[in-house]
This record gives sequence, C-alpha cells and structure tokens, in this order.
Amino acid sequence: MAMTKLDLTGLKCPLPVLKTRKALKALIAGDRLEVHCTDPLSVIDIPNLIRETGDRVEIIERAEQRIVFMIEKADGASA
Repeated sequence: MAMTKLDLTGLKCPLPVLKTRKALKALIAGDRLEVHCTDPLSVIDIPNLIRETGDRVEIIERAEQRIVFMIEKADGASA
C-alpha cells in the first residue's frame, strides 16, 4: 500500500478533479492519495468523482483556505 500526495493548491475548477482522476489511474487497490486543494468547489467535485470511480474518500481537513482529501483506491474501481 503506497501513499501519494497531490498538491493542487491554487488550481481552480475543473483542474483539481481532472488531476485527481489522472493520479487515481496510476494507483493500485489499497493505495492512498492525499489531495490538497484550495478551490471551494472541490468539496463537491472530488466526492462526485469518487462516487463515479467507486473508490473511498474522506475529507480530513477543511479550513477556510485549504481542503485535504484522503482517497483510498478500491478493488475493481474504474475511472
């Protein structure tokens, strides 16, 4: 199980979700992706992406200027 960090601070919609999707494609089941965003729309867009892919997501930090997601790649998830 590998951990990858993705810093998307400063990027605006749709880039955070597009870059998250690309990073997820490189992972295998059980790997984790930690995504750092500043775009307020990412709290909607990234969970919607994860519903599509079948992976698991948790918002581990939500401050005024920063949102951190922890995503776990699931078995058989497809993007």
